[in-house]
Parts: sequence; C-alpha cells; structure tokens
Amino acid sequence: MPTPPSAPRKPTLHLQHGHERPDDYHWLKTQGKTDPEVLAYLRAENEYLAGVLSPLRAEQEAIYQDLLSHVQERDEQPEVVRGAHAYFTRTEEGQAHPLYLRRPLGGGEPQVLLDLNALKAEEDLANVWVYATAPSPDGRFWAYLLDTTGQEVFELRVLDTQTGKLAHPPLRGLNGWVLAWSSDGRALYYATDDATQRSYRLWRHLLGQPQAGDTLLVQEDDPTFRLGAYVSENGQTLLICSASNRAQAWWVLSTHDTQGLPAPLLARERGTEVPVLTDGGDHWLALTNHGGAEEFKLVRWPKRGDGAPLAWADAADVLPYDEGRHLQNGRLFQDHLLLAGREDGFTALWVLRREAGGYGPAQRVPFPEASVTVGIGPNYVYDSPTARITHTSLTRPLEHLDLNLETLETTLVKATPVPQYDPALYVSEQVLATAPDGERIPVSLLRRRDTPLPAPTLLYGYGSYGLSINPTFVAGRLPLVDRGWVWAIAHIRGGAERGRRWYDGGRLGHKMNTFTDFIAAGEVLRAQGVARELVAMGRSAGGLLMGSVVNLRPDLWTAASVGVPFVDVLSTMLDDTIPLTTAEYDEWGNPNRPEDYAVMAAYSPYDNLKAGRYPHLFVSTGLNDPRVAYWEPAKYAARVRTLAAPGSGVVVLKTIMGAGHGGSSSRYEALNELAEEYAFLQAAVQGRLHPAEDMPTHAD
Repeated sequence: MPTPPSAPRKPTLHLQHGHERPDDYHWLKTQGKTDPEVLAYLRAENEYLAGVLSPLRAEQEAIYQDLLSHVQERDEQPEVVRGAHAYFTRTEEGQAHPLYLRRPLGGGEPQVLLDLNALKAEEDLANVWVYATAPSPDGRFWAYLLDTTGQEVFELRVLDTQTGKLAHPPLRGLNGWVLAWSSDGRALYYATDDATQRSYRLWRHLLGQPQAGDTLLVQEDDPTFRLGAYVSENGQTLLICSASNRAQAWWVLSTHDTQGLPAPLLARERGTEVPVLTDGGDHWLALTNHGGAEEFKLVRWPKRGDGAPLAWADAADVLPYDEGRHLQNGRLFQDHLLLAGREDGFTALWVLRREAGGYGPAQRVPFPEASVTVGIGPNYVYDSPTARITHTSLTRPLEHLDLNLETLETTLVKATPVPQYDPALYVSEQVLATAPDGERIPVSLLRRRDTPLPAPTLLYGYGSYGLSINPTFVAGRLPLVDRGWVWAIAHIRGGAERGRRWYDGGRLGHKMNTFTDFIAAGEVLRAQGVARELVAMGRSAGGLLMGSVVNLRPDLWTAASVGVPFVDVLSTMLDDTIPLTTAEYDEWGNPNRPEDYAVMAAYSPYDNLKAGRYPHLFVSTGLNDPRVAYWEPAKYAARVRTLAAPGSGVVVLKTIMGAGHGGSSSRYEALNELAEEYAFLQAAVQGRLHPAEDMPTHAD
C-alpha cells in the first residue's frame, strides 16, 4: 500500500461562547480552492487513491461492466404533453448525455431541441447539467437552465424552435429554482442569488430585451428565506413563495400581466407552514400545519375581489387533519385533486373529486403491494382525466403509470428496462431496530434469494431535511448484491418515513436521534444474523451521519463510504457568507446562540474526532461543490489520519476536480466512480486493504 499524503498542520484556535476549538487544517478553507498549495494537496490525495486502487483495477473494471450491463443505453423516457407537443429525452448507445426532443401531437417527426453531447464538445465543457426546461405556452420557444461547472450557478438559454438558434444571448448568473413563462410567451420569470447563493430576487425578462432592463418583482432580504416561483396548474397565476424551513410567504401575479407587480397573498408566520398553494379558480387551495396540524391538512380560501391578503379566519378545511396521514404535495386538475403523502410508514396517493362548491372525500389509490413507493409524475394537461404517476419497490424497476382519476385504475405507460435483471432472484424484507429511547426503526433489506446469511452488508442512511429514503429499485446496487452482499436502508429519524414527527425527532436539539437510530439499525443486523461485515454509506447530510456514527461506534463498521460529507458543522454554520448556512438555521440551529452551539458541538464529526482505531474510509468530494465545500471532507480525511491508531483502516479522499455536489455529469464517468468505490469496499470486507506501515499517526 502506498504512503498517504500528509497535509501540513497550521494550528488555528477558534473561540466561541468560551469554547476553544483547535483546528490544524483550517487553512484548507481560508486559502481557497484556487490556491496552489490546496490544489497540490487535493491532487496528491487523488494520486494516493490511484495507488490504493492500482491492485484493484481489474476488479473495478469487472464491477463497471456489471453496472453497465444493467443500463439500457439506448432508451427514451415517457413523453410528457405540454401544449401541442409531447416532450421527452433519449439516450444513445455510447453517448454520455441525453438528447432533449419533442414531437407534434398532430403527427410528424421528432425535433431535437438539445443534444448535450454535441454542446459539451462544441463548447469544450468538462461537465453539463440541465436542471429545468420549459416550453413557451405556444411552443415557439424552449427555455432551459444550464450548469457547466457543478457550482449550481446557471445560465438561461432560450431556443427559437423555428430557427434552431438561440433567441438571444444567454442570461447568466441565475438560480436554478425558477423557470416559468407568461401566458403569451413574451416574458420569462427567473431568480438570482445573493453572495451566499441564496435565491433572493425574482425577475421578469421580456424576450428580445437586454437583461439589464429586466423588472425586479420581489426581493427577499431576510437571510433565512429563499424565493421560488411556479405557474399554477390552470395556467392563470404565477405563485411566488418565500420559504424557510418553518414558514412561507406567498405573492401572486396573473400570467396574463407582463407589466404589473405581484400582490401579497399570505403573510409569513413563524411556525405556520404553507408549503403547497395553488389557484383553484374561484378559491385558493393549500396544504398547511396551521392550528396544530403537524402532519398537514388541506384548506381552501374563497377568492375576494378586493385583493386583500388571505386571513386564517376565512380558511375552511377540505381534508381535515388526521395524525395518521402525512400530506406532502399534490396536483390539481380541472375535475380532480391528486394528493401524495404517507400512511402507515409508506407512500400513498389520494384522489378528491371536485364538486360544486367543494371537493368530495379522499379516496386512497389502491396498489397490490404495501411496501411500494408511489409518487406524482409530471402533469401539465389541466383538463386531463388521467394523471401520470410512478411506482417502484426494492425489486421492481420504476414504472410510469397513467391513473384514471375517476375509476382509480392504472395503465402501464413504461416500465424502466433493466437488462440482465430477473426480479425472481431477489427478495426484499424489513426488520425493526429498537432505538435507545424505545422508538422502533424500520430497516429495509435487499438480497439475492441464494445469498447465505450472515453476509457482507451495506447500510445506507440519510436522516435530514424530512427527506425519506424510500424502498425504490436502483440498478446500481446489483453488482454488490450479486456478489453476495445485503443492501440495507435505515429509515431513521430526521427523514419523514413516519411523518412529520419522524422529521422533528431528528433535527435541532433531537439530532442525536438520527445517529443512534442508525447505530441501532447496524446492531440489529448483526444480532439477527444478517450482517457479517458491516459497511456504512451516506452522502451530503448522510455524510454527516457517517462521520457521527464512525465517531460513536468505530468498532461497528468494517468500512464507511463518506460522500460529499457535511462533517465540519460548526465551521460551516458559523460562516454566514457561504451557501446554505442562514437558510438552514431551522434544520441545525444557529450556533451564534450558545444553546444551539452546544448541541452542534456535541456531534460535529470533525470536532469530535479523537485518537483511536478507525475503519476503512472512502471520502469523496467535488471541487466546485456549493452545498458542502471541498474543504470539509479534505479537513476530515487529513485529521482522521493524524488520529488513527495502529490497526486503523485505509483512509482515501477522492476529489472530482471539475464537478460539484452530484459528481460527474457523464453517466459513464458516474458509473466508473461508483465502481471505484465498490472495489474499495469489496476489498475492505475481504481484508485486502492494509495501511502503509509508515503512515503518520499521532494524537492532537
């Protein structure tokens, strides 16, 4: 095994609320990602990783080929009707990026709107991501938001579909949250960021006019709120939302008005959430937790002619509060309302028929299996009697279905093709772990039927922002599962698998529950004879989870995959000049307050590292990542090495130099990056990784 690089130690002492925090690697942050010393260190880490992987290259290539064998290289996504055309994407064999196309509903050949492969070559780009697309209502123009660095700073390009050329030079420096048209196709709405990449200004741009003349519609000066906007399902209203974690404010503007300014609709009220609101024609319709409805209810307000903001006294329940039903989002149609949420720990859909003066009772959409994941797909035809939905499970590839909103019957539109996959060979199961406070934590399992237990087991987790890690099919898991692994998912608090209480039970002062839930899941897998070697995996906030559980129970894990990890919690949350900080005080707390600082200091992975034995760690980052900056994982890997006692595992750091939070945009490069990680983990559980004998180890 080669000798790892040793990052220079430049002692810094942070002092906050009387608490001293030594930090020898703070220079990786302060010197910046363009600094030659920083870049030299990151490149040295990449060279060390290459050396570690050198004897594993044949294995990595075999895993890559297995990953590729399950990819339908030439494929088309289901068409989505918008106006007079059906829009879809296509991938071609051997091409790394998709093509965007449309075809006329009246007949005719498909038209290529954008070939990302050609664009990448023509403009000599390392990576290309399209975050949003939107045709003008008349279909003449097609707009898209493009990121070429991974920094999530976008340019807006507008294609004139008649000429095949851009309608005007790209608008640059945009946010990715907003892309919407006026009803006449003359105006586009977009958002821009402040210095911290917080969406804070909403603009109207008239086609053919210079960007300098665009109209500012709303500006949000509260640093804990972000602006977003979308067009209502009936196409009549631009709905503008300023949102924090625990409150929203709303404005409205007619999509027919390309000169006016938005009108306030609903004022913000801390603790009162209205995350979903839409235009019902003669009323407004919203999901809210108002009045103690923590799992959310559905309410409506009558439209008033005086333009006055909405008052809660005028709101009437459409779907009263039920603490066993967690409502999350919905889609309004001319004659129906489709809602999505959770019940009994699983995803669910409900349909309400629109009736004179209101809505009928909620009918749950039936599915033959309980442990499936269902959701609302893209729907843009307001008067449609059907809705596009999605359906999947751990063993069932994603299916696109059309749901008859009247009969609740479904019709298969497309089942995702997965070559060389036989679902009969696999089985999904669930076990329950008991957390230290007695809460029962679901753990989903996927394995081959012929896999003998106990087996090497990968335990995946996230546990933040109320995001649920649902039991879905992922072809990228198959190479490990086919090699005799069990793939497990811990549905820990901080997510919303069991509703809003599940989320609230794993954030702010309750954040430690997220970590102890995951550890309990690992322990039950060992106790029940499922896991022999246990590997932990998580990304982003799931990387925070990895750092914390490795600190709390280093003995439990053979290895951990620590992806783009939020591990230096205090340094990040104390710096309000970087992206996401102020907008996430409601998630983690504000460390400028002593009580919040104390909570974070108790679990921040970087600050809680100590001398001891560590498992094998595969740490990864992107140099341009705006969500979790490169310096967090870089500092973490460097400090682990200084504290690792003899007998610790191999620690590697991979930095993708031309990408951000999501890794490379090329599907082939992404598969190869995953194959590297899998080869490392496979070697770890088989005892084939050994640190260099002269690896520096010393305690801070």
